[in-house]
Amino acid sequence: RRDLYEVLGVPSTATAAQIKTAYYEQSFRYHPDRNAGSAAAAARFAAVSEAYRVLGSAALRRKYDRGLLSAQELRDAPRPPGRPPAAPPPPARAPAARPGPGPTPFDFDAFYRAHYGEQLQREQELRARREQLRLRREQSAAQGRLRVFSDLSMGLLFLLGVAILYGL
Repeated sequence: RRDLYEVLGVPSTATAAQIKTAYYEQSFRYHPDRNAGSAAAAARFAAVSEAYRVLGSAALRRKYDRGLLSAQELRDAPRPPGRPPAAPPPPARAPAARPGPGPTPFDFDAFYRAHYGEQLQREQELRARREQLRLRREQSAAQGRLRVFSDLSMGLLFLLGVAILYGL
């Protein structure tokens, strides 16, 4: 039986955070989903999981360090957090025939609003503010063009008045 600290690659003086970090790194690296068909990776993943079950629990770690951990306690140790064990597939059933259009089995709009409602509200408010800002800019640009046109008209009238007075 190998030393569990060696399996995780941490010293025996490692903190709980260091053990957890080592477990997550190695379980990610050797997970069967990432290494499909690799028996060595599956065995390594099982060893890493067993090591973390013991070293991740303060009580089991104390017993392991003293050499008092029994096989029964090891079997009864809680599983590491993460994906729950796969449940057996439900029994196959024939699809029920629905007469005509009925309610959808899942309302995605309600789900989206329930989970992202605040974010949607913020985005809608932000869009409204952007639209108001765009309208204000267009209005000020139109007023600026009107002001330039009126200034030119007044200048032209002034020049025309000066020319008429000079001609008399």
